[in-house]
Amino acid sequence: MTVTEPAPPAPRHTPAAVPPLAARAGSVGGSPVRDILAVTARPEVINFAGGLPAPELFDREGIAAAFRDVLAETPERALQYSTTEGEPSLRTGLAARISAGGLATDADDLLITTGSQQGLSLLATALLDPGDTVLVEDPCYLAALQAFGLAGARVVAVPGDADGVDAQALEELVARERPKLFYTVPTFQNPTGRTLPGERRAAVAEVAARSGVWIVEDDPYGELRYEGERVPWIASYPGAQDRTVLLGSFSKVMAPGLRLGWLRAPAALRRACVVAKQAADLHTPTLNQLAAARYLTGLDAHVARVRDVYRERRDAMVAGLPEALPEGSAWARPEGGMFLWARLPESYDTTALLPKVVRQDVAYVPGAPFYAGEPDRSTLRLCFVTQTPAEIGEGLRRLGEGLRQA
Repeated sequence: MTVTEPAPPAPRHTPAAVPPLAARAGSVGGSPVRDILAVTARPEVINFAGGLPAPELFDREGIAAAFRDVLAETPERALQYSTTEGEPSLRTGLAARISAGGLATDADDLLITTGSQQGLSLLATALLDPGDTVLVEDPCYLAALQAFGLAGARVVAVPGDADGVDAQALEELVARERPKLFYTVPTFQNPTGRTLPGERRAAVAEVAARSGVWIVEDDPYGELRYEGERVPWIASYPGAQDRTVLLGSFSKVMAPGLRLGWLRAPAALRRACVVAKQAADLHTPTLNQLAAARYLTGLDAHVARVRDVYRERRDAMVAGLPEALPEGSAWARPEGGMFLWARLPESYDTTALLPKVVRQDVAYVPGAPFYAGEPDRSTLRLCFVTQTPAEIGEGLRRLGEGLRQA
């Protein structure tokens, strides 16, 4: 005899909808840079859109040796949980590098982060309540706008010029807006490549000292200087020491896949960031930290090799722009970093033009997403470090053809 299972009873009501996402999840968009990289992942595309270090320059042998040594000598420690603040050997070596750069630093002044981007998220958690005001450069690093937006902050742009933020405009906005912090990338800024002169850094420090505002000084590119004299960190200027957070990264000088950054901050704020990091990921991977600490002894020689290559690539892009961009365009020659910022004639909208240019198998980042306020739609960002000089020349030829056809 066959036994038939009874059918399940029909539902007596319609299931309720699941609760909605947090409001902040819908108020902040994704990264246009990441979107462009996904669309242009085809190998034939010469991609000036990403901020990607040149992979062929990674010191694979040196980094691999550091990992092997750590795993051979201290495997129990390398594969175990670590302190939230970071491995002492890495913080000690990093503190020595920062001190040699002109800013006296102890290991206890530092928090190791999972990339410097996490530093921004931790600061947003520790400092910002929904509705707080943040001042940023105009234009501004895109992921910082995301981090502040997700924290529910009101973001206001500070006007500037080819040298960077206008200190007088900053002071006026601080008085009017009463912000919690001012965020800046003063050296080889992303996206513009510009560097804030020393006298303006001193003026920014004075504004912060008089007003009580925090300065968040982001410096992922400072070691990539190709010409000119180094400008001291804002954190080293009088009046700024007790109110400046300095962020740094190993992504551009060692390898971004290690996801290693750092945060130097006054004690109370640093402790708040430690608590925020405990809630986020407990600590940055121990093995990566110990390998980086071991690799620090050879880092300067590696960075010197990278600088020589990147300088040549910067020069190739600067040399090719006059033929690639339409008459009336303007750009500046950055002294270092990874990016070149260009402004086309006012009639050009680089966001609208991008799909047409991509058909020529080349890509850039439109400038509009980098603006907290009204964007300049004629601007674009080009990364010059990822391709060889020959590839840069061909990419600029394609860019020029795409712009002429569009």
